Amino acid sequence: MAEEDWRVEVELDDEEQGYSLTERLRASDLDEQARARLGERVVVSRDGSRLFLYASSESQLREAEQVIRDLVARHGLSAEISTTRWHPVEQTWRDASIPLPTTPESIEEERTSREDADQRDAERTGSWSSHVRVELPHRGDAVDLAAMLEAEGQKVHRRWRYVTVDVATEEAAQELADRLAGSLPKDSELTVETKPPDPVFVFLESRGV
Repeated sequence: MAEEDWRVEVELDDEEQGYSLTERLRASDLDEQARARLGERVVVSRDGSRLFLYASSESQLREAEQVIRDLVARHGLSAEISTTRWHPVEQTWRDASIPLPTTPESIEEERTSREDADQRDAERTGSWSSHVRVELPHRGDAVDLAAMLEAEGQKVHRRWRYVTVDVATEEAAQELADRLAGSLPKDSELTVETKPPDPVFVFLESRGV
């Protein structure tokens, strides 16, 4: 059975509640106390007012959750405590009650969700991790390809006989490249890049060539 990752997330309400100095000192010891009680079975980390307890099984997760709830109650602190599970297909933490996908349909649903999230993030930041680049034999071929891809909703750039498509993930870029490979005109050159486009090409784009 493949290893799994589970996490207890603890958000101490310091900013909301305005802990006293004594309460802050008590809260600052929570991670050390949790480590002492859980040993090496569970990894405990802190990020400001947030604690994370990482486990490799649901039974360890529940034990870690109980330990941290006991500690929070013992010190009279207020906190938001939740349990999550890592979904490797979607590449995100989700509520621990949500099972991992096992059917082709559920796996595809999570993969699509991840790609949509990556796409939104790339559009928001303007940072695209992958690019499909095509050099075509004639300008008209490039115009036609760019128009087709734009009609699909792809983020396309065309300069002369060169077409690049910004893609949020390497996996999606490879899928697009595989789809295009069999339909491009003879003597076209197709590449997948997992880095920013060549500086010369960016310079040409910026000049409107």
